[in-house]
Amino acid sequence: MKNFCISFCLLLIILLLAVGNGLFINQEVEYLRIHVRADSNLKSAQDVKYLVKDGLVEYLTPKLANCKTKKRAEEMLRENLSELENIANDILLSNGFTYKSTITLKSEQFPTRSYGELTLEQGYYDALIVNLGSGEGDNWWCVVYPPLCFVSDGTPCVYKSKLLEIINEFFKNKEEGK
Repeated sequence: MKNFCISFCLLLIILLLAVGNGLFINQEVEYLRIHVRADSNLKSAQDVKYLVKDGLVEYLTPKLANCKTKKRAEEMLRENLSELENIANDILLSNGFTYKSTITLKSEQFPTRSYGELTLEQGYYDALIVNLGSGEGDNWWCVVYPPLCFVSDGTPCVYKSKLLEIINEFFKNKEEGK
């Protein structure tokens, strides 16, 4: 009976913590995307689009690593819009392009897109929009907050919940009779 009471109290505490931390509440994760649009579908315009993307990602990665909220990520991007345009324009110029970039932060509609096990449904998302020249060519997009596309070693992002680990460990020990 004593073990039952201890187990019941522990389970009750875990459930209360889980509810308090939103484990059973449908929490909406806020995403901030990046959308780099090439000037055209010519191979040279598509190639430079990826060079610009690489330059922007390299610049943004350490800055976004310090952003703990979407709001802070948006603030950081707004504070650095002119520097981002300078990076993009320098890459365009050094690759022989005379057109420039325009970069804004706004809400736009995106199609459904999967990033590993995460699927973002079609809808409107706040995004860093990078137009190269006319911006009418094929594009590249990803998620800058949380920074899902900025993992450079190809390792997929894994989200962990300490509370879920505790719950799983509790039930594992329970099954093993510990």
